[in-house]
Amino acid sequence: MNAHPLIRLAFANPASAIYLGLFGGSVAIATAVTVFSPDPGFIWVWPALFAFPALLFVAVVGGAGAVPTWLLVGGSVACVLVQSVCLGVLMKALRGRHRGLTQPR
Repeated sequence: MNAHPLIRLAFANPASAIYLGLFGGSVAIATAVTVFSPDPGFIWVWPALFAFPALLFVAVVGGAGAVPTWLLVGGSVACVLVQSVCLGVLMKALRGRHRGLTQPR
């Protein structure tokens, strides 16, 4: 499969762009709070919530114990990219369905 359509599905539609922007913004804010605050609290829950449905699989694969940081970070990024592609596919399907309804017969 050519990578160009996959990249277009993941980044070049409005739904995926907004989703990736929200995730990136939450990571940037969580990083800033962690660096500049003596007690960041549960700020890293927000990026995890944006990656949640697929991130649950990463946590199960990592086991019930402590998940290594590299697995959590890499899994979060992979989950967000997979979900971004899914949003792109959904947007493409909805646009195709909408175009099919508006075309004259």
